[in-house]
Amino acid sequence: MNFEAVIVGVSSLVISGVFHPIVIKAEYHFSARCWWAFALAGAGFLLTALLTQGLLSYILALVGSACLWSIIELFHQEKRVEKGWFPKNPKRAQKENHDD
Repeated sequence: MNFEAVIVGVSSLVISGVFHPIVIKAEYHFSARCWWAFALAGAGFLLTALLTQGLLSYILALVGSACLWSIIELFHQEKRVEKGWFPKNPKRAQKENHDD
């Protein structure tokens, strides 16, 4: 039996589930301007996946892809906050108002 495929499938669900609140928290605290951190992390995980073998390389590639996908989700999350679907960080809102 090939359990690696099942492990990869379950891992993809877990990774997706973990990244959902990470994106929400990142947008809340830093806004979508932190996209570059997700880009660097994604590139790092994908590079590491290229340099490893076996099941670990698949998991690292999934995490790297989730980091890159999170860039898109950060900007979508910003729009959801603007629509009022998620709370806006009041401290960040005050800072942005003072910058005007």
